[in-house]
Amino acid sequence: MDFLTGLTNLTNWFGNVIMPTLAGLFFVVSVLRFSRGGSHQYSMYAGFAALMVSGLLRAIERFALQRAWNDPDAIWITLLGLVNWSANVFLPLYGVLQVVIGVMHFGGMGFRIYPGAPWARHILSAMICFGLSGVLRLAEFFIAQGTGGVS
Repeated sequence: MDFLTGLTNLTNWFGNVIMPTLAGLFFVVSVLRFSRGGSHQYSMYAGFAALMVSGLLRAIERFALQRAWNDPDAIWITLLGLVNWSANVFLPLYGVLQVVIGVMHFGGMGFRIYPGAPWARHILSAMICFGLSGVLRLAEFFIAQGTGGVS
């Protein structure tokens, strides 16, 4: 076994085994501190941070395994995968979240915290998210259909 393989295995073990285990431990500590009336936010944030480390490591593994290390298109394919995930997964989910927040504000929730009409900003943000996702999907469709290049 060479050094790079050992380092890769150590990183996988740390990100896929240790960090989720530590996240569970931090959440347990957070619940115990909450039940005793103590400050529980920091351990809860640490649990979410441990889960984010694990999730980011898995996302980087997924993006990195798409092409060989010496392929000249590796960076392009990685960026294309990131844009594809952002447009097809993140933007629609964020748009739905903005619709829910906009409806809650329109219904009167949070009027003492945010005076005025912030519901319009949330609905507009949702429309922009859905529109941008649709435009990027349309561009992907046209790129996949065209085989002769741009003329």
